Amino acid sequence: MAEAVVSLVLESVREFTIQEAKFLSGVSHQVEVAQNELQLMQGFLKDADARQGQDETVRIWVAKIRDAAYDLEDVIQTYGLKVVSKKKRGLKNVLKRFACIFKEGVHLHQIGAEIENITTKISALRSSLQSYNIKEIRDSSGGESSLQLHERLRRSYSHVVERDVVGLESNVEDLVMHLLKDENRHPVVSIWGMGGLGKTTLARKFYHHKKVRQHFHSFAWVCVSQRFQVRNVWEGILIELISPTKEKRQEVKDMTDVEIAKELFRVLQKMKCLVILDDIWRIETWNLLKAAFPDVETESTILLTTRNQAVASLAKRNAYPLQPLNEMESWELFEKKAIHARAEIGHYPEDSEFLVSELTKLWVAEGLISLGQQRHGSRETIEDIARDYLSELVERCLVQEGRSGSTRTIKSCRIHDLVRDMCLLKAKDESFLQMNYSLQENTSSMAAEATQLGKIRRLAIYLDKNANMLVSSRNETNSHVRSLLFFGLIEWIPKSEKGLLSPLKDFKVLRVLKVEDLWTRRVELPSEIGNMVHLRFLSVRRSKIKTFPPSLGSLVCLQTLDFRVPAYINIVIPNVIMKMKQLRHLYLPRNYRAKGKLKLSTLGHLQTLHNLSSEYCDLKDVGRLTNLRKLKIRVLGSLQNLEEILKSTGSTLNRIRSLIVKNDTNSGEEQAMQIVSSYRGIYKLKLDGPITELPKELHNYPNLTKLVLWSCGLKEDQMGILEKLPNLTTLRLGYKTFRKNTKILVFSKGGFPSLEFLHVYGMSQITEWRVEEGAMPRLCRLNITYCSGLTTLPDGLRYLTNLRKLTIRGMRRELHRRIEEDGEDFYKIQHVPSLVIGEPDDF
Repeated sequence: MAEAVVSLVLESVREFTIQEAKFLSGVSHQVEVAQNELQLMQGFLKDADARQGQDETVRIWVAKIRDAAYDLEDVIQTYGLKVVSKKKRGLKNVLKRFACIFKEGVHLHQIGAEIENITTKISALRSSLQSYNIKEIRDSSGGESSLQLHERLRRSYSHVVERDVVGLESNVEDLVMHLLKDENRHPVVSIWGMGGLGKTTLARKFYHHKKVRQHFHSFAWVCVSQRFQVRNVWEGILIELISPTKEKRQEVKDMTDVEIAKELFRVLQKMKCLVILDDIWRIETWNLLKAAFPDVETESTILLTTRNQAVASLAKRNAYPLQPLNEMESWELFEKKAIHARAEIGHYPEDSEFLVSELTKLWVAEGLISLGQQRHGSRETIEDIARDYLSELVERCLVQEGRSGSTRTIKSCRIHDLVRDMCLLKAKDESFLQMNYSLQENTSSMAAEATQLGKIRRLAIYLDKNANMLVSSRNETNSHVRSLLFFGLIEWIPKSEKGLLSPLKDFKVLRVLKVEDLWTRRVELPSEIGNMVHLRFLSVRRSKIKTFPPSLGSLVCLQTLDFRVPAYINIVIPNVIMKMKQLRHLYLPRNYRAKGKLKLSTLGHLQTLHNLSSEYCDLKDVGRLTNLRKLKIRVLGSLQNLEEILKSTGSTLNRIRSLIVKNDTNSGEEQAMQIVSSYRGIYKLKLDGPITELPKELHNYPNLTKLVLWSCGLKEDQMGILEKLPNLTTLRLGYKTFRKNTKILVFSKGGFPSLEFLHVYGMSQITEWRVEEGAMPRLCRLNITYCSGLTTLPDGLRYLTNLRKLTIRGMRRELHRRIEEDGEDFYKIQHVPSLVIGEPDDF
């Protein structure tokens, strides 16, 4: 793992020196020499990493290299960030300015000497390589980023055929027999299995098989990368199938996307073709490509290879699964990929489910995913790349998928206990992460694992109710920790709130700080937190934090700030957020005040903005946030010139994918609807608060797949608008979705054609629910909770033949009795494979 550490440090230092070159001018030579030493070391680290498990001496040597690399990064960035901070503050007093210049000169000399000292250590370690018999292994990637190299290595070619493939011969013959038979054939077939099992090899052997070559008349092979272009895939297939002349090839180039899809469709219907689509990762990929592929009245065959079971299920009975490897083999296959990421996962508590959005933010904050891994010209974010790494962990069965979102993305994950143990073992072995439990007085937070080599850089602390302190102070090793995560705070009752968080100021190079669920006492963040200039991730979510220190404005590297403290705490936010120009995700408190309007227009990297208050923020600023994807707006009071503002920010609004509108006034309904009407490209929409009528054009929102309604008080006729939403897959109807006088809920025939998940909860006024035959034909999951007015389930549930899971909780005892196996309503739900029936509620 030292090779990965050095690579990340080199990339980080390179990026930092480019961005802050003018502030490093005094030590630029020393930085360059240190970089060169690390680069010279890189070639030897592949061999060293491979041998450290068998040789304790090599293991110690690797730990020293790892520490030196981290120390170098800390020294360079600490100095650079301090200089940046001082330059921005400036000094008006002449005497102070001269004193400061003298002090900076001394400091510059000290930093230069420190960098030279680390460089000397690295050089000495490189000189000792011969005595350890460590050999140099040269990199053949030609300067590619790790992601580009990863994709190139994964790319398959039809002409490369492995001649000595052990164990796949019978699979090839089975596949040939299965796909060439005339009866019950299907035009779309998939080979499914985890990465490394030989799906591509099997497909290639089939592609070149003698019988296959005799059966089909034309052939095409395309490797579908994770960042494919639909047009390029279609065009590549068509050109391979028709072997066009130069003129015809140009004609194909000049076609529109629609024309090329139609032409490919026609060729596949007319001719007997075999098309291999190798390595399709996601169901959305197939959904984008399938328009050009006929699924009836064709003798052509489309063969997919995929590691995603959901993609394979598209072929229904025509999925050809390969047997998975055991976990240890799979782990070794992944050893060279996302090497930090797999260890980072281990800090989550056993048997817990963790959010993908949080994990990816942590990876980015730690620098485990870097800007250098973005493709040139691509609009993908670093978080997108992090999700790709996580997807590969899921597909290799190292991480278990939990909940999925309405757009089929993974929302949460779990990690198997065995894999977690392996993560922790590897992390401990390489001083990547230390776990600590229940701090008692006079106990060092770092003393638990004396056998670890090197400095501890990441610390996860688990507290129970008997712990005496949050973290021990005055520990010299605190100054090396980069990531500090607390778990179990929800059960912890500290003896005193005074100075509870003060020890945090000892963590000088901290990048990640997570202090969530500290809600038993009100506490203050120390003002010294502004000195933690390396911080990239700070979350105090659900903690009773009393103030928002102005010094937070000094955290110029901050990427994620989650300040969602409990709603009953009304915090005054000083106008310092505008200084945090690297912010990517900003979660403001639900209730806050400000002196004047908070200025947010400088946050050009912002992707998430939660709890934007119309009273204390300027909506015009949103128009300048060109990378914004997720937005929650709280409508408070009257908004001046709203229509004009929305028109001027139109181009930005079109990029928003997720929108939450919280109407906190009875007079803000019209303005809330104006806001919703301006965000036509959204995928997810939540409406909270008085909104009696939905936008009539809502059914024309092309991407809308998820809708959540809460306390809206909709008119009864609004169900007619809801059930006509063509692409809606997820619908949550909550407390007071409809007016109080609405007693009957009707889902009409043909309504909700794409709905897959429905959750009805807290709708106590509904006494009758009807589901007509033909409504919700694709529904596969249904949750009904705390609807106290219902005494029976809709008879129409028996028509929902695709329903796979039904969850019922907190309903009347009478209803629970009727759906028991011998109850009079059981026939309505007996076809559902999974029934989760919770305890009834006593209303």
